[in-house]
Amino acid sequence: MTIGVSLPLQQEIDSIALLAQEARDAGLRSAWFGQTLAYDSISLAAIVGREVPGLHVGTSAIPVFGRHPLLVSSQAQTAQAATSGRYHLGLALGTKYLTEEAFGIPHERPVRLLREFLTVLRHLVETGSADFHGELLTATTPLPATVPGAAPPVPLLVAAMAPQALRASGELADGILPYLAGPRALAEHIVPAVTAAAEAAGRPAPRIVAFVPGVVTADPEAVRAKATEALAFYERFPSYQRVIELSGGARAADLAVIGDEETVAAEVARYREAGATEVVFTTTELAGESDRRRTWKLLGELAND
Repeated sequence: MTIGVSLPLQQEIDSIALLAQEARDAGLRSAWFGQTLAYDSISLAAIVGREVPGLHVGTSAIPVFGRHPLLVSSQAQTAQAATSGRYHLGLALGTKYLTEEAFGIPHERPVRLLREFLTVLRHLVETGSADFHGELLTATTPLPATVPGAAPPVPLLVAAMAPQALRASGELADGILPYLAGPRALAEHIVPAVTAAAEAAGRPAPRIVAFVPGVVTADPEAVRAKATEALAFYERFPSYQRVIELSGGARAADLAVIGDEETVAAEVARYREAGATEVVFTTTELAGESDRRRTWKLLGELAND
């Protein structure tokens, strides 16, 4: 199992690149970038990955609504070429709120759109061409769509946790990026569903890249109070409500891994036992720089254990 971190983006690019270098030097294997309405996460991953050799970089995750797979393929292949094959593309169905409020696009038939998006992307990153005429998407390549040096093909991952999205991801993607899904939800619901779909489609076992909020700290009570406030946003969405409940939690912060080194190491082991092939810690900056560095030190040690 590999271990990485999600980097905080409320700073300039040079500062983000320095953090990525620190993560690599701590022994962490990957750095991930969320997609908001600020930085373009694929471009940022390409820049940082090129600045920090040896570190894998990924986006988690690009909403499929409001984008076209031809353009996303161009971005992703460019990032893959820029990083010498260390880029990982994460996709998401997005939320009704963001899709309709920000983009003005109806959030309709998201799983159908995901299936068509993945089908086109798979052809593009593996063959450099597409000739697809679906219900929701059309994609053809009258011009070349291969980026020189974009090898191996960009891995396609999906922030999937619900049954239909897991089935689509198992059949068409290389893995999933569950967030706020604890070991119980992974072992009993998520991993079996996506693995069965991949097996039925004749695809390799999927990557399970579990995103986990967590901090190593000497004051877990205070940090959990901060986590409760910081993660409350996710409690607004039915998809997260469902997976939090399946994990045995009542609030998002119940899925945060907070405590000393022994406590956090034990929780990482639980994720591994539940089927996670990779663990990415998020919100490690929640309690300040000292605890962030302490967290990264432990995670780097676990990554190289």
